[in-house]
Amino acid sequence: MRKTFLFMDTVINKVDSKGRVSLPADYRAIVKELGSEIVCYRSLVSPCIEGCTEDLLEKLASEIEDSNDFFSQTQDDLTNLIFGDAKRFTFDSTGRIVLSEKLLKHAQIKDTAVFVGKGRKFQIWSPENWEKEEERIRAEVMKKRPVLNTRKTGENA
Repeated sequence: MRKTFLFMDTVINKVDSKGRVSLPADYRAIVKELGSEIVCYRSLVSPCIEGCTEDLLEKLASEIEDSNDFFSQTQDDLTNLIFGDAKRFTFDSTGRIVLSEKLLKHAQIKDTAVFVGKGRKFQIWSPENWEKEEERIRAEVMKKRPVLNTRKTGENA
């Protein structure tokens, strides 16, 4: 049985003048256990950095290819924005990665980064933008009050 790995928690870490930031210890453990690498790219929809394992990005590539015509504009657009922007990051002996100026600028990160676990991926936000986004998310969830069906088909209550 395959063990499930999930990026969880919200962790705030300092970013130094060279763009180095410590990857949360739990995130490093997942990457090490999977024998994968961290990949980051600019979010397509938010002022943050998207992060995941290289394995998940490989699955995303397959999904994009399977759901679009190989020569479609949609496929070209998605692959250009995601894979043309993605970069592999290895962490140093102290658990830090060096975020590029392009990523830091997109996420408006200066000296502090907020890592937000999202299950199979994570995001890196500036504290100010994360605070606004978290308020927006909470308001939406409270308004919609979603119900999750946690029972699998065929299970008894």
